Amino acid sequence: MTTQTATRSKTYDMVYIAVFAVLIAICSWISIPTTVPFTLQTFAVFLAVGVLGGKRGSLSVLIYILLGAVGIPVFAGFSGGFGTLLGSTGGYIIGFLFSALLMWGMEALLGKKTWVLGLSMVLGLIVCYAIGTVWFMAVYTKNSGPVGLAAVLSWCVIPFIIPDLIKIALALVLSKRFSVILKLN
Repeated sequence: MTTQTATRSKTYDMVYIAVFAVLIAICSWISIPTTVPFTLQTFAVFLAVGVLGGKRGSLSVLIYILLGAVGIPVFAGFSGGFGTLLGSTGGYIIGFLFSALLMWGMEALLGKKTWVLGLSMVLGLIVCYAIGTVWFMAVYTKNSGPVGLAAVLSWCVIPFIIPDLIKIALALVLSKRFSVILKLN
């Protein structure tokens, strides 16, 4: 690979990473407000890793989170700032990064087969739910008093399972199509 080709490749990588960070932000703004808002963030996270691969996809998720942490209103409800990350739904946002990292790890271990990507998306969703739920319980308990796991699951996980599985199916199909078109994987 020539220096010019390597530079061009790195430039394309940076552009794709930035584009998908913006896509995650746009999908967070498509929101139905509830205790934990219904958004398309999980779809965009899974699409980013599915299309860009583990490394670039995880970087796009990290950049999205960092943009929000410094106050750019990229989170649901056009919110941003470190306070949002420390709030009751911040764990789900942090969980996006762990989902992406898990997907990257599975890609590194098992390859880029469709079944691996689909399984990694489902397991990534479970990781996001786990981190977000524990975080939600901690923040809610600190601010409002004790809350049971069943109550938090009924607010923050159960209503999202079917929509999130639909998002995974859509992200899986689109990931494969975009990967072929963009020749990234």
